[in-house]
Amino acid sequence: MSDRVRAALRGISGVHVTAWKDDGEADWALTGAIVARIAAAGIHNIVSAGNTGEFYPMTTEEVVRSHAVAAEAAAGKALVTAGIGRSLREAVATGRLAATAGCDAVMVHHPLDPFAAPQSQADYILAIAEALTIPLVAYIRSDAIGVKDLARVATHPNVAGVKFASPNMMLLAECVRATQGSSANWICGLAEGWAAPFHALGARGFTSGLVNVAPERSLAIWRALEASDYDRARHLVDEIAGFEALRTKYGNGANVTVVKEALGLTGTHVGPVRLPGLPELNESERAELRRIVSGWGSRRAAAE
Repeated sequence: MSDRVRAALRGISGVHVTAWKDDGEADWALTGAIVARIAAAGIHNIVSAGNTGEFYPMTTEEVVRSHAVAAEAAAGKALVTAGIGRSLREAVATGRLAATAGCDAVMVHHPLDPFAAPQSQADYILAIAEALTIPLVAYIRSDAIGVKDLARVATHPNVAGVKFASPNMMLLAECVRATQGSSANWICGLAEGWAAPFHALGARGFTSGLVNVAPERSLAIWRALEASDYDRARHLVDEIAGFEALRTKYGNGANVTVVKEALGLTGTHVGPVRLPGLPELNESERAELRRIVSGWGSRRAAAE
């Protein structure tokens, strides 16, 4: 297990967007430029083909290309973690291609099969971990998998971390307690707004879509938490709360839409969100987003 990967996961895992051209095809040059900008800002780990990158609306070929583009664009300034998933065979094959392309780790998306048994979801993640030579991050998005099985995943020698994206704090506390003293590495998978309570329970590091727009704000929050300055962290989270609240609209269907439209407001036009995500905000939502982003002024975090 790479100590570098584990350390990066305790920082910020920024999930980059995928840019689309007017004809709906991927704009890989612009996508690479966005990745390069995030890496240059000092974000520790860049996740390619994550949910903010529209993993599910992408074809397998696009996912593979996204990984390669991100690995090249990061240029060693940040780790790159490749989002993989779907069928077991596809996940393994895609993960091997990601390793060949220069990615440092893979992140296994939570299985969406409606008939997946909880313990078998854990087995699915572990089967991928066994098959790959680069470290794996397990992305957990529900409470279906029990503590015993989550502990099995978290302590596997090729699992670098668990991206815990459930708001069930009692379950997280039980998981941390059950794996205390082991190699388990728990990460906040619900972005900046949840980072402080997760950190207090022992989950270091957090994921972020905000890094596409204002990486310095994410870094300021991370630094406050690393210093255990929770008052400062709360103040910094307050400044982005409106942005994050907009992303939760329509059952989180506006999550990527808000990030992409915020990029557009700051001069980087990356195209609409593919269906079944929300393609665009309405006028009132766009006006609210414009007010929030313009309120950030020069986009320099208050911590500077």
